[in-house]
Amino acid sequence: MCSDWRCAEHDAVLPFHVAEHISREIVDAARMQLRVPLWCPWPMLPGWTVTGVAWVGDDRTRGRGSAVACSGPAPLGGAADVLLIAEEPGMGLGPRFAGLDAPDLGPLVPERMAATAAQAKVRAAGHETPMWAIDTRDDRSVYVGEAKGVWLYAVAWPASAGYVLAEHVTLHDLAEFVPNELVYGAPSPYLHGSA
Repeated sequence: MCSDWRCAEHDAVLPFHVAEHISREIVDAARMQLRVPLWCPWPMLPGWTVTGVAWVGDDRTRGRGSAVACSGPAPLGGAADVLLIAEEPGMGLGPRFAGLDAPDLGPLVPERMAATAAQAKVRAAGHETPMWAIDTRDDRSVYVGEAKGVWLYAVAWPASAGYVLAEHVTLHDLAEFVPNELVYGAPSPYLHGSA
């Protein structure tokens, strides 16, 4: 007998959980399931809201991947959606939302890190965190780096919304505490729909 979650394409996998709604109580419940950060911009950029949370894991392993969705005005006009993803190597959450067909970026990021300067920087857990652009689908931009010992992805829709990372974004780990001033918005279509 095997109690693993099974996928026809990827065999044994950890389950993916998406909160149907978003509120302080939902974030509090999600953060108790995790062993990876739950990254959120804090302070929030003007006009931005938290629009969802998701995680990968089960009761045995706890959450080994997490995603926080945020929405707000795009730097170049219009609306923007950004997913901030933290995951242990091989979880596949970041690559899935990035539109890549791989469970992990493998050597791609270390090679990119060694060959080029970072295209973006955020401040995560009090440290400057360089992030490298990853080639992906035309409808989104993807940056990846490392923070608190796990992968950190920022996936933005539309692609031009990636410029939000040029706005001196500071990331806070909601697993540590949830600011009372966070504003919650309508559920993200990117967490709830196909990427």
